[in-house]
Amino acid sequence: MSRIALLTDSTCDLPAEILQKYCINIIPLKVVYRDREYRDGLDITPEEVYQNMDIETPKTSLPSYGHTLELMKRLGAEGYTDVIAIHISGGLSGTFAMMQGLKEKVKQLGMSLHVIDSKALSMALGFLVIKAGRLINENLPINEILKKTQDFRDEVKVFFVLKTLEYLRKGGRIGLVEGTVGDLLDIKPIISINKQGIYYTVAKARGRQGSLRKVADLAKKAVGGRKVRLAVMHGAAPEEAKELLAKIREQVNAVEVFSGQIGPVMGVHTGPGLIGVAFCPE
Repeated sequence: MSRIALLTDSTCDLPAEILQKYCINIIPLKVVYRDREYRDGLDITPEEVYQNMDIETPKTSLPSYGHTLELMKRLGAEGYTDVIAIHISGGLSGTFAMMQGLKEKVKQLGMSLHVIDSKALSMALGFLVIKAGRLINENLPINEILKKTQDFRDEVKVFFVLKTLEYLRKGGRIGLVEGTVGDLLDIKPIISINKQGIYYTVAKARGRQGSLRKVADLAKKAVGGRKVRLAVMHGAAPEEAKELLAKIREQVNAVEVFSGQIGPVMGVHTGPGLIGVAFCPE
């Protein structure tokens, strides 16, 4: 009999109760300053990142290879035969590639490592991890779990807006968004992630309030009459996120709702003011 462990990284933004419910293992990315580094979500908070941005905008880096290998050894010692690892888009981070590179070492531990590129981030990644957790709990064969999880990837959608593109540019994560914004005209892009796993502009709107209305409209159109699981996440913008969540809930049939703040690593690349919507079919 297979015994399957589920693994993701700290950019998933899943709440603690969901991590516990599906026995999800987390490997933290890192927030790196000139003279120090922190583990994402463990040693530093989003507020600390935002408060220090005027002094220094940090960089981010991959999870610790050594720590991840130790986790694999522990899972092997606990009797797991397979590890399903679902990670932030390979177009935005090298985490997926790092995990792919671990396959042979994990094989030497007597396990099989199955790595899935979510082509997503934050709760869009989180929804994919939850899907895998549910499938594992159904005791399905590993190949069926992998196929259903990968098929579900196309069903998960994400839209977000930023107050400024400065931090995406600094971090080299601008993707296909560059050149679409008229900064002087206060034209804001509504950003999503394409099939290659990089950012692109879905639509544009004038001003902050216009961009938030556009996000709500895009979500409503994409959801249609389906029942969905919904998340509205923010970066140091709780009141705007609360208002947007209330508006979207009036317009769609949400059977489960998540809301909260994105983690520190995500905050490094987006800066304060992010509002994001993610959803998937029930």
